[in-house]
Amino acid sequence: MTLRSTMQGHTHTVYSVSLSPDGSQIASGSGDSTIRIWNADTGKEDCEPLRGHTNDVSSVAFSPDGKRLTSASHDFTVRLWDVKTGQQVGEPLEGHTREVKCVAFSPKGDRIVSGSTDKTLRLWDAQTGQAVGEPLHGHSDWVLSVAFSPDGKYIISGSDDGTIRFWDANAAKPVGDPLRGHNDAVWPVAYSPCGAHIVSGSYDTTIRIWDANTRQTVLGPLRGHKDTVRSVSFSPDGQYIVSGSDDSTIRIWNAKTGQTVAGPWEGRGGGVIWSVAFSPDGKRVVSGGSDKTVKIWNADLD
Repeated sequence: MTLRSTMQGHTHTVYSVSLSPDGSQIASGSGDSTIRIWNADTGKEDCEPLRGHTNDVSSVAFSPDGKRLTSASHDFTVRLWDVKTGQQVGEPLEGHTREVKCVAFSPKGDRIVSGSTDKTLRLWDAQTGQAVGEPLHGHSDWVLSVAFSPDGKYIISGSDDGTIRFWDANAAKPVGDPLRGHNDAVWPVAYSPCGAHIVSGSYDTTIRIWDANTRQTVLGPLRGHKDTVRSVSFSPDGQYIVSGSDDSTIRIWNAKTGQTVAGPWEGRGGGVIWSVAFSPDGKRVVSGGSDKTVKIWNADLD
């Protein structure tokens, strides 16, 4: 993996990066309370920084059509933005009683799910900004990550309580028992593109791959990182997983064998790699970290 470009502008840690569905734009959320939208080809900003949050922006996610962006913040709110204009859409989504750590759009773009240090998940109507149903209770500690299944039927969440939980996205209720295997907090969780598998990373420095149907570990624990695994993402074809860690490195793993196939690469500047994601064509990896930058890497997997 080779460094392609570095985007500078944030004045604090970049906690989250997200690529638009067509791969043309990158959104980044930072501890400087702003969101920036970058041109993935030129590395230049497409608009002025998005301002409105009053505390760390912990998570950002593009809508499936790429026209909107949602963000989560330590100011207890979720917000919606128009990507073209950089303007906030509607009022802040309020309901969580503590910091919001994670946010994701449903595959159809009609729902948003968020997770918070108040130990709950919440569902929101992406058009009206209204809460859908009551908060989802089940975790006994902070909710650190959320993701919709590709078919939109389920939501998964990772928590400081060391478990992963499944939720029925329509009925808004927990499904089955929590997934246990990690020895510490589960930070990132992600579905494979086909929805058959789930990948998780943990404070215990390992990565696990789970069968989404049987909910059993099918691969792992994968060892290589020397500190907390903060972020994981499947490649678009589901063959690889990229991970970022507190050990300042990025690794790419074979999703079937669990072997490291590329890396570890130092994040150029050191510090925590908070967020990693594959581009839609699988040829690049985007990362954000405590060095306050967004970086684009050539995956070099061919």
